[in-house]
Amino acid sequence: MARTVVEIIAANIKRLREIKQLSQKEVSAKTKIPQGQYSRIENGKVEPSVSTLEKLAKVFEVSVSEFFRSNNLDEELNLPMMEKIKMIDALGKTEQSAIFTMIDLAISNKKMKDNLSQLIAQ
Repeated sequence: MARTVVEIIAANIKRLREIKQLSQKEVSAKTKIPQGQYSRIENGKVEPSVSTLEKLAKVFEVSVSEFFRSNNLDEELNLPMMEKIKMIDALGKTEQSAIFTMIDLAISNKKMKDNLSQLIAQ
């Protein structure tokens, strides 16, 4: 069954809030949207205005277009490398730091293996 635009927006708002590890109360306070109203938006009961989406985008550090994404997580996992890199911007600072640490470790590991291979080949 196809989801409505309001349902897609609501699901994306919830997903982004969870990625940022924020409570509904925290998002409500940061956006100055009453908590009950925010809850209704996230649950797809109310269609948010453009100005509300702009406030939420600022808190989540994403563009407004991120709220209209209709693909699911399974599709995201198979995105080309450049698309995945772009999505890192939507993550919180802690998640970004963890990803960069893993990348640095993988690069260091490869360099070490390459150096060992060169030494063995001599």
